[in-house]
Order: sequence, then C-alpha cells, then structure tokens
Amino acid sequence: MPGFDYKFLEKPKRRLLCPLCGKPMREPVQVSTCGHRFCDTCLQEFLSEGVFQCPEDQLPLDYAKIYPDPELEVQVLGLPIRCIHSEEGCRWNGALRHLQSHLSACGYNVVSCPNRCSAKLSRRDLPAHLQQLCAKRRLKCQFCGSDFSGEAYEGHEGLCPQESVYCENKCGARMMRRLLAQHANAECPKRTQPCPYCTKEFVFDTIQNHQYQCPRFPLPCPNQCGTGAVAREDLPGHLKENCNTAPVLCPFKDAGCKHRCPKLAMSRHLEDSVKLHLGLTWALVSRQRQELQELRRDVEELAAGSDGVLVWRIGGYGRRLQEARGRPNHECLSRPFYTHKYGYRLQVSAFLNGNGSGEGTHLSLYIRVLPGDYDNLLEWPFALRVTFSLLDQSDPSLSKPQHVTETFHPDPHWKNFQKPGAWRGSGSSGAALGFGYPKFISHEDIRKRDYVRDDAVFIRAAVELPRRILA
Repeated sequence: MPGFDYKFLEKPKRRLLCPLCGKPMREPVQVSTCGHRFCDTCLQEFLSEGVFQCPEDQLPLDYAKIYPDPELEVQVLGLPIRCIHSEEGCRWNGALRHLQSHLSACGYNVVSCPNRCSAKLSRRDLPAHLQQLCAKRRLKCQFCGSDFSGEAYEGHEGLCPQESVYCENKCGARMMRRLLAQHANAECPKRTQPCPYCTKEFVFDTIQNHQYQCPRFPLPCPNQCGTGAVAREDLPGHLKENCNTAPVLCPFKDAGCKHRCPKLAMSRHLEDSVKLHLGLTWALVSRQRQELQELRRDVEELAAGSDGVLVWRIGGYGRRLQEARGRPNHECLSRPFYTHKYGYRLQVSAFLNGNGSGEGTHLSLYIRVLPGDYDNLLEWPFALRVTFSLLDQSDPSLSKPQHVTETFHPDPHWKNFQKPGAWRGSGSSGAALGFGYPKFISHEDIRKRDYVRDDAVFIRAAVELPRRILA
C-alpha cells in the first residue's frame, strides 16, 4: 500500500515524502548503503520488476541492507490530519496515529448493520435503521400479536386479518379485515350490482331507481295489442311499426286530412277517401306553386341588389341577336332591382336588334317602373335621374375603356313614371316599354371596341339618389 493520502493540516516536509509515490511514507524503510528512505510497499513493488538498484541514485541494492525506520514512522504518524469524512460534516482533526481510534467512533464512518441484513450505512444513521428499516429487526403486530422480522412485517402490514378497517365502498361501516369480503359481497349498501335487464353496473341502493329508466326494462304495450313485454327502448318502434292497434294519422295529413284511426283500419279509410285526398293534394300543390313563385321573385330581387345599380350581363349575344332579327320586337328583360332599401322597383329591357326607329340598326334600351312592395311609402311620380352604360370590356392596361353612356331625368307627366298599378306586361307599346333610347348604339359601333367580348355584353343602369334618401 503506498503512502498516506489524507488531508493534512500542514504540508508535510519533503523528507517525509516517499520518492516513489510522493506521499507521506507508510511503514518507511531505509537503504543503509545510501541512506534513502521509501514506503516499504513502494520499494517492494519497484524491486519486484527485477531492478535491484536504489530508485534515487541507481546504486546496487541488497535486501540485507534494507531496514525499517521507526524514528521516521513516529514523525509521520505525528502529522496532524482531518477526518476522512470532513467533507460530509465531521469536524475532528488530530495526529495520524489516532485516526483509526477516531473512526471506530466517528458518526460519519460507514459500518455494517449488526443484524447482518447486508445494509451499509453511516454510524449516525444506524439507530433509525435498526428501529424502522432493517429487514432483520423483530416486530410484533399490534392487531394479531404475531411476531415478525422487519422484512416479513412489511408483507403482513396492511393485510392483517384482525386489523380494523373501513369498507372500501365508503359506506361508513368498520370491521376486521377478515370480514370485509363477506360485507362487500352481501351486506354493503354501496356495493355494485349488475342490472338484470341491461347488465350495466349500479350501486345497490340506486338500482331500484334505475329500473324506472332502464332502456331494457320490459313494459306491456299500452295499446294492449297482445304482444308480450317489450323493452322500454324498443317500445316507440313497436308502436310505430308493429302494433296493429296503435292510432295513426292519415298519410295525407300534410295535405290537410285530419283522420286518425287504428293502423288496421287505415287501409279502409284510404279506399273510401280517394276523392277527398286528391282534392286536398291539388290544393296543397297550388299553395306550394304560389309560394315557389314568391320565393323565386324574392331570390331574384336579392340577387339584383338594392343599391340603385344594376350590372346586367347578356350572354350568348350572337345567338340572341340572330333570334331578335327573326322575331320583330324581341325583348330581353333584366332581373328587377330596387333603387334603395324600401325604394322603387325597376327593370331594364333590351332590344338587341332595335325597337321603333332603331329597329334593325341599333341596340335599344329602356327602363320601366314595376309594382313594388313599398310603393305606398314613396313619392310619385318617379323622378330620380337614370344613367345607362354599355361597358367597354377592353383591357385597362392596354387602353382606357370608353363606355357608352346616356343619362335622363324622368318627365313627371309621363304615365310610365306614375305610381304603377297592376303589372303592365311586356311588349313594345309605349305604355309597357317605359322610357329609354331606341338608338342607344348602332350595330356598327358596337363592334368597333370590345363592347362584345366572349360573346357577352354588360349593361349598367344606375339611379342617382338624393342626399335625403342616402341619409
């Protein structure tokens, strides 16, 4: 074993250090021929390699000339050191020769458990270990009085049949553990039990209430049809599909038939009431047709908007123009639109092959006032300025669009701008046309720019609203 490797209070003098290990010499020996000193173990290891020379001066060595140096050993053993457990908290310091006697009492020194339980721990932790943790300690159960080793007691603790415990179902009962199983299976009001009908688990004291709601609880048919008991969740289906005595409504109930009778008698009612059902169905279809017409009108007006501006796309321009040439006064009608919310209801009409003085040579445009939902709230005659535009579809990045625009102020004396009565119908008469321009743009000019693009034209009608309406 090499020299002492402890924490010395003072740095040892050089003459006390072994030249081979550099530590204060343990069991020092002296070579009498040259006077050099070494740890006995260090020198033996050096010579075991077959080199019989002094490690310091390389002079030949003779085993007979190597002697212990008790005087030097006394000096080394007198060096002051700290306890080897000083970093753990031990504050002892003293001469090296007293270290072993200190360790025999040091609270930080590691010792084996005297009960031979294989534990190794510091001396100061030993009392707690012997009392609480040692697997070989002896303990007596306070409930059954049996004697156990510490290891066996850990297995017995929490399982002792004589220990008094509370019911695990939290019913409040307390008894010895050996009686707990019987209580939990047969006596505890909080024990779980399966429903005999739906097999779900319920607390014993609530299973009676569950049967009033259990979906599989058997119930008799309320119509006394003779069928055996039916599960609660199947009863509505039984009454609707299978029960022959269940009262049912006539299949024509949506048409207005109020008849109600048992299911078995319904076929007789249907045979006897064919005329009645046909009449009711025809009346229902008529009402629905009227509702659809009103809905279609509402949808068209919502699509057209109520901001006083209509942008009307007329697609298939070439085909429609050819049709107009073969049918004099052939008129295209836009969707109706409102000048503003709760305002006048207007419609634009276009004659692609012209009308009146523009027939065959021009595009003719007119605007008419239609009966609206809010006419009784408006001022008459209609007097708002209207602007027609045929939109130029040329690419704005290549050339500035040149829209064809015309504006007019309605003549208050014209009957077309008076409050409308019943729908005046369509046609080319002055009363139905409204007001507009028979020669809005010639067929020759309409082709000069991109007024027709992708076989479609765009017509814009805008109504100028006074500030008092906008506000």
